[in-house]
Amino acid sequence: MSNSSTESKPVSTEAKPSYVKLAMRNMVRKGGTSFQHFAVTAIALVAVLVGLAYLTR
Repeated sequence: MSNSSTESKPVSTEAKPSYVKLAMRNMVRKGGTSFQHFAVTAIALVAVLVGLAYLTR
C-alpha cells in the first residue's frame, strides 16, 4: 500500500509567472481581439459618462 502523503513532489526552480505577465502574453497572442474589446469598452464608458453629464446638467 502506497502512502501518497510521504511521496515528494518535484519542485520547480523557475519562478511562477506573474498574473500580469500571463495577461500580457495572452493579449499579444490574441492580437486584434483584445484591442477591439478595449476600444468598445472605452467607447461605452465615455458614452455612459457623457449621458450622465447630459442628464444631470
